[in-house]
Amino acid sequence: MCGIAGFVIDGPAPATNELEARLWRMIAPLRHRGPDDEGVWSDGIAGLAHARLSIIDVSPAAHQPMPSADGSVWITYNGEVYNFAEIRRELSALGYGFRSRSDTEVIVNGWHAWGPGIFPRLRGMFALGLWDRRVRRLVLARDRLGKKPLYWARTGSGLVFGSEIKALLTWPDLRREPDLDAIDRFLTFQYVPAPMTAFAGINKLPAAHYLIIELDQDSRFYSSEPIGYWELPRSVARNLRRKPAELRGELVERLQEAVRLRLISDVPLGAFLSGGVDSSAVVAMMSRCLGGPVKTFSIGFADKHYDERHYARMVAQRYGTDHRELVVEPDAVSVLPRLVWHYGEPFADPSAIPTWYVSEMARRDVTVALTGDGGDECFLGYGRYKAMHWLDQMDHLPRAGRLGIARLIEMAPSALQRRFKLRRIRTALMAPASSPADRYLPTLAFFGDDDKEAGYGAAMESYLGRPAATLVAPYFDDAASLAAGANRADIHTYLPDDLMVKIDVAGMAHGLEARSPLLDHELMEWAAALPAAVRMRRGALKALFKSAMKPYLPRPVLYRPKRGFGCPIDRWFRAELKEMAYDTLLSQSARQRGLFRRGYVGGLLDQHCSYRADHQNRLWALLMLESWFRMWIDGPADTGVVHQGSVRAAANA
Repeated sequence: MCGIAGFVIDGPAPATNELEARLWRMIAPLRHRGPDDEGVWSDGIAGLAHARLSIIDVSPAAHQPMPSADGSVWITYNGEVYNFAEIRRELSALGYGFRSRSDTEVIVNGWHAWGPGIFPRLRGMFALGLWDRRVRRLVLARDRLGKKPLYWARTGSGLVFGSEIKALLTWPDLRREPDLDAIDRFLTFQYVPAPMTAFAGINKLPAAHYLIIELDQDSRFYSSEPIGYWELPRSVARNLRRKPAELRGELVERLQEAVRLRLISDVPLGAFLSGGVDSSAVVAMMSRCLGGPVKTFSIGFADKHYDERHYARMVAQRYGTDHRELVVEPDAVSVLPRLVWHYGEPFADPSAIPTWYVSEMARRDVTVALTGDGGDECFLGYGRYKAMHWLDQMDHLPRAGRLGIARLIEMAPSALQRRFKLRRIRTALMAPASSPADRYLPTLAFFGDDDKEAGYGAAMESYLGRPAATLVAPYFDDAASLAAGANRADIHTYLPDDLMVKIDVAGMAHGLEARSPLLDHELMEWAAALPAAVRMRRGALKALFKSAMKPYLPRPVLYRPKRGFGCPIDRWFRAELKEMAYDTLLSQSARQRGLFRRGYVGGLLDQHCSYRADHQNRLWALLMLESWFRMWIDGPADTGVVHQGSVRAAANA
């Protein structure tokens, strides 16, 4: 894992020493991603910078930026490609020589040999910037599931890119301005969906895409639209005829292979063990592959509602892991600015907090950690998929029947409605059957249309009434069921833009590489070819996966009630975060932005703190948003460097 950055100049180039100075400034705020080595390279037209976390071939031979065998192609690369040895053998047969044992050299020589044909060959995670001097072409590329991030922007003097936005913001003529369109999307989904970012003019390269920028002889460049090179296949009915035992056996084989591939490392590795089915299954497969104790790491809270360590212990004891636990009693006031600095955009997934702490703990003992990310997307584990399944069933009822169920939901006690999110189900139930995306959106939205109508201020009024479901709508086209469409939507939106961002940033903030076997693209393709009815039998979440894991996991772990990887922010807003939330969200600076009406925000705070309602997710989103504005928009021009120092000082205090 690493931090990467670079540029290509449009028109007359500054002096070489100035270009190299800019590269060093770009890589400076990314050193947490690569504390082991760093380097820059420029030919006066393009420049590449690299901060290295050494995982495979820790020798100087794997230093980056790295040239191809003949020096005509240069690369800065972040990621791990697990089948690089196989590709290396193929390239060696074509006559390519190698100076290192690294996957980096395989990729740069692979581009030299095959051009964009290298990307579909790669099994793993990656983001890269590559300069092909033969044709004056800059190439940016990202892995299939968006595990590794890549941002880019046009400026008045060229194009810049980097692993994190803060690297781009060091460029002299790149202005920091908010994109209110993106802010509106953030308030709906708790993250900013690709290709947008919260900064006007800065873009995310979508997952499974590459971008080509070519320079003509006058050093003016021309860029294509991002080009996709992979798409998850749709389910096929033929798998319905396969025997359950056959599917279970193949699932275990494929998962074990995905885990085995991710054990390649020249540095210590371990695993996150939350006590959930997915991370427990990964630890079980690791134990089978390694034949010795796995280092495992669990986070718990004093609040028993959020503490799942007893489930993790069951798995740790079964497999004799070298198990570490940490009870988190965070100072929420001090951790918040660190999250805002590292995420760089408004990001309101509360599970970023425990992910931050488990990454910090694991890094004391290992450099690589395997995770259970992706199991819910791969094998249908979210409650909203069950809701979509039952909506499909209810569609067979006459409209009068659906209206009757909606009235019953409306009559249910408010506490019951909050616990089971019945209001969202009612909204989905009453949405037109012809618009599956509109039926799915209420299960996702933090701020729905009614919330925005009640709360948006003058700066956001132009976004009222804009259909938010357009983000997920394309994934329901030709879907075999509502659950299948919802699953595809999540894999192409929520997975790369929320879950992958969360684990990448939290891990790399501490110099920890996270690997996700359940997001192996070959395993995902196999699972995606199975109809939703097979993966989620009769509405039972992850039925196939749990059945396959029965021989390997304790029954209480398999059939426990599902919980997210959460933390008690509901209580924090009534305790240590209360004063900060009132001061920040009702401040003059927040009011002057015109994003929300002060009375609406004050009402959310008062209702939550008096236990009349649970607004924890909305309040967390608003707090992260206002904190982002203060740090990244209101802050000084050197915000990235200033806050990096203050964050490190706080972390070491």
